[in-house]
Formats: sequence, C-alpha cells, structure tokens
Amino acid sequence: MMKKAPPKATRDDSQASRRGLLKMLAALPASLMLASQISWAAPATSEVNTSGLAVTDDTVTVGILHSITGTMAISETGSVQAEKLAIEQINATGGVLGRQIEYIQEDGASDWPTFAEKSKKLLVNDKVAAVFGCWTSASRKAVLPVFEQYNGMLYYPTFYEGLEQSPNVIYTGQEATQQIIAGIDWVVKEKGAKSFYLLGSDYIWPRTSNKIARKHIEKLGLKVVGEEYYPLGHTQFNSVINKIKLRKPDVIYAIVVGGSNVAFYKQLKAAGIDLTKEKPLLLTISVTEDEILGIGGENIDGAYAAMKYFQSLDNPNNEAFVKAFKERWGDDIVIGDVTQAAYLGPWLWKAAVEKAGSFDIDKVRAASPGIELTTAPEGYVRIHENHHLWSKTRVGLAQPDGQYKVVYESEDLIEPNPFPEGYQ
Repeated sequence: MMKKAPPKATRDDSQASRRGLLKMLAALPASLMLASQISWAAPATSEVNTSGLAVTDDTVTVGILHSITGTMAISETGSVQAEKLAIEQINATGGVLGRQIEYIQEDGASDWPTFAEKSKKLLVNDKVAAVFGCWTSASRKAVLPVFEQYNGMLYYPTFYEGLEQSPNVIYTGQEATQQIIAGIDWVVKEKGAKSFYLLGSDYIWPRTSNKIARKHIEKLGLKVVGEEYYPLGHTQFNSVINKIKLRKPDVIYAIVVGGSNVAFYKQLKAAGIDLTKEKPLLLTISVTEDEILGIGGENIDGAYAAMKYFQSLDNPNNEAFVKAFKERWGDDIVIGDVTQAAYLGPWLWKAAVEKAGSFDIDKVRAASPGIELTTAPEGYVRIHENHHLWSKTRVGLAQPDGQYKVVYESEDLIEPNPFPEGYQ
C-alpha cells in the first residue's frame, strides 16, 4: 500500500492539540529537552531581521517545498511529515529566538519547472526565512539558481551525487563518498563482488551516481556488465531483468526512484530472482522504508541498502524520534533515510539562527559551519564548512516486514567530500 500524501496546505491549518504537543515533548530525548529549556528573551524584530524576511515580534515564516502529487510523492511525503513534526516540536519548546514557526507549503508536483516557480514564490513573494525541500537532484538543480539569485537558504535532505557546493544550501543527506563509494567498498570486501549491473531512473542523480560507481568499480579492477536508465514513472522492467539474468552480475546496483520501484521489485520477484539467495545480490542507494511501504516487504526481502539511517537503529535518540513520529502520523507509518534527514533541517536551522542571533540569511550562513546536533536520530551530526554533514555509512538488509536490519556501520563519522579527486 502506497503512503497517502498529506493534503495541500498553505499554512499550518492542523496544529497538534495541546495533548498531542505534550506527547511530543514527552518523547523528546532528555538532552534535547534540556537544551530547549533555555529561556530566550525575544529580541526586537529590528535586531534579528534586517533584510525584510517574514518575521514579526511573535512569528517567523518558513517554506516547505516537496512533491505531494505525482510519481515522487511516494518518496517525498515522509519529508513533509518530518519537517512538520520538527517545526511542531520546536514550537512546543519555545520556538526560535522567542518566535513561533509558521510555514507555507507548496507542491513541486514531481515537476522540475514547478519547483523553480514555487521556490521563487516562497522567496520573493512570501519572503520566508528558510526553505526545507526538494528530493530529486533535478528539483534541486532547478531551484538552485533561484536560491542563489534571491539569497535564500535551502535545507536539502536527500542523499545525492555530490559535485556541488552552494552557500545557499545545507545538504543534510549524504554525498557520494559517504554512500556510493563506501557502499561499493563494503559489497566488494564482505561479499566478494566482482561484476555489477548498473540500473537507474533517467535523470541527473542516478546517471551521475552510476558514473561515480563505474569509475570506482573499474578503479578496483572489477567489471560493469550492463547499464540501463528508464524515465521517471516507468513500469516495464522485464526487458532489463532478462538482460540481468543473461549476464549474471554479482551485484544489481539499483538507483530506481519513486513509484517505478513498485513495478521493478515486483517484476524482479515474478521473474524468479530471489534476492535472499544473494546471487545476484541487489544493492540500492535509493529505496528507503518509505518506498518499501509501496513495494511490499515480501518483494524486496534480501536486498541491501547503503544509507546513513534506518528506522531500526537502536539508540535513545531514534527511539524517541520514532515514537514521536508514529504518535503524530500514525502507528502504520514508516521512516526512511531521507525522512530522518529532513527532520534534521529545522533543528539545524534553529541552532544556526540562535548562534547567529539573527534570521538574516548571511548571518545564518556564517553561523552554520560547526553546528552540532547530538540529538539526531541517526546519532551525532555536524555541519562541515562545505555545508554537508559529517555522518556514518550504514548498510541494511531488507526484511519481509518492510524494515532493514543493520549489518554494517562505519566505525567513525565520514567527512563529507562533494568533489572527490578522480571521480568528477
């Protein structure tokens, strides 16, 4: 069953009840509660907003920009839910610089020009203090010139191909060295993989990611035996599945996104490819628990995913996060890597604003490097000078119940390197 997208809204028209907010507070980690009890005497608006942003004595307005319709809704709905939860929790613990956060939500509708149009509206017309949004690299590339032209700040939650660094973006997901290269190194070392079939949706992230993957595979002296791309929303994969069966790769390296995943994994199983036998082994960097909700756990059982977060992570921060998320959005909800990274955005923005003592974009940007979040569900994260996050790499094994079992975790945080030498 596919996750139902939340209704479109332009303002928070469904504030949690007082009882609901108390539940959220009870679910917060003790360390976050302590940090949130700092008494913020609201400074004068003239002091914290010198550039005409949507800030009043009592409120600050931000934007949420994701696809809640179209083929990407299956992936992006969780990000919307996570950002709203974070905003509600921040408001329940005093807001930002003594101001409650209000939000304007726009629908990118799985269409890149629409993302650009909506981002301009949020920055120019609504004058939001920050935007939490996008999922695909195509949508991020579409809005990037808008954010740089109008000096907005985007918190982007998705793992991506790297090869980008903008003063107007904080990247809360992983870049290629933390996910692609680390994941391939794991499958080669632990599973003895020697041949790969690269498969992806046809846009910038899968193509660039597979370009990096191919370079790394060949650098290791191994082989790529096939490479295929299909349009977003594509549902007929029988031809490529037949090629995979013919060429017998050790690893199917899959970067299919959105609703196409449902068809791909169901057809893979129907064709007799049993992922639990690991011959071939399937390694994905695009299927989170959110997508599995649509795919069905029984159809992806045995696949591996290289990411930094899984809902099953066993730590106090994640336990509190999962509890709060389910209380807010329903017991049947699931949480994936991008959803968690989206949850980090409002908290990292709050920390930067309070460090800067201002909502002004230039001051928030200057304050961002070095910001730490010890309460992150994934553990601990820190903003690098290149606007990416230090984080760990993990590998999960898909289970029939739709969750991942963590089978590998890097010992240390991996420093983000969006421009790795030899992979550009």
